Parts: sequence; structure tokens; C-alpha cells
Amino acid sequence: MPFEKISHHMTTPFIAPSILSADFARLADAVQQIEAAGADWVHIDVMDGHFVPNLTVGPPMVEALRKVTALPLDVHLMMTNPDDFIPEFAKAGADILTVHVETCPHLHRTVQTIKEHKMKAGVSLNPATSLTTLEHILGDVDLVLVMSVNPGFGGQKFIHSALEKIRRIRTMITASTGSPYLEVDGGITAHNAASVLQAGADVLVAGSAIFGSSNMSDAIRQLRTAGQTVIV
Repeated sequence: MPFEKISHHMTTPFIAPSILSADFARLADAVQQIEAAGADWVHIDVMDGHFVPNLTVGPPMVEALRKVTALPLDVHLMMTNPDDFIPEFAKAGADILTVHVETCPHLHRTVQTIKEHKMKAGVSLNPATSLTTLEHILGDVDLVLVMSVNPGFGGQKFIHSALEKIRRIRTMITASTGSPYLEVDGGITAHNAASVLQAGADVLVAGSAIFGSSNMSDAIRQLRTAGQTVIV
């Protein structure tokens, strides 16, 4: 499994370009371009038009992308019934499957089901969701995803209050029995990446900042440069 190649001890962040900002008519080309440009993961947003106001992709697209890249597929389920689709995303080739705490009334069971299907399990919080929702799950998950915009569309501006939330989650992780990655998604640019990393993030999701750049390699390198002075 590609995810197993990843070391959790790094001084620079992992960069996970979000294909939500790519040209959907040429997704295979876009994924191969970011792989060549130095991306670590491929971030795939799955939106159901119910939990968030947009419709995007599903298991068939994940399966198609699995065939064209060896990078870990970081699949973010923004949907009201993620449990119903866990087997399908596992079969499609997802490496990391992240669900929202807001949609999972039995979060431990959902996380365990993801792991039983041989994927890494992540949980995500919307900007207004309390950190108390993480208290009893941190020891069981492989990744915590902080939304720094209200999910649904790419190209939104970073919500500054997310920085304090990232700091507090990093403190919670340090005090917990687990060691999940702390990923941040929403409005990440070369201008705010250093602040996000200093707050405690170690995985950056970036869409427009990478796919909107004339040079993806430079865009990814700038995000890495922002993290070179941060010891995670």
C-alpha cells in the first residue's frame, strides 16, 4: 500500500494537492503532473450535494486515478452517509479515508470499519465544530483534518481563526495515546503556509495555489520552503 512508504518523522510538510481545483476533463494528466512536481499525496474531495452544497466524484473516479498514480490517495468524504460507501472506496483503491465527525453518530464504529477495510482512518471537523468531538477518538485515528474554509467549493479564503484550532489540536495530539497526522485544508497558500505549519499542521492540502500556478513544481516547492523552519 503506497501509504506505508510514508515516514511520520519529517521536518517538512507533506503536500496534498486537491484535484477539486484541477481540470476535470484531464484529471489523469493533472495527477501525473503533480506527481512529477513532487506532490506527496493526492487529495480527492467527495461531495454529496447534501452535507455540502456541491457534487463531485465517487468511487469510479478514485478507481480510475488509482490506475495512473502510485501516490497515496487521500479521500475526503463530505457526505451524510459515509458508512454506506466504505467498502466501495476501499475496493477503488483509497489509501486514506476521512469522514466528518458531524455526519457519524457512531464515530468509533465508522473508524474501525475503515481500518477493517485496510485503509488509514481520518476524521475531519468543519470550522465551527467543537474540538470536544475529538477527545475520545484521537487515539484511534491516523489523521485529523481541520477545515479552514466551509467545505463545498475550492478557491475560498482561509479562515484565520483556524490557526488557534490547529494549535489546540496539536496539543491534544501530543497528550493523546495516538499520533495522527494533522492535515489542514482550505485557502492554503505560500503566504499563510508558514503560520499553519507553526500552529502544528504537518500535511497541507492546496488546490488553487497549485493548480492555478503556471509552475506546479515551484508552487509545491514554495509550500515546502514555508515548512523548512518548522520542526513537527
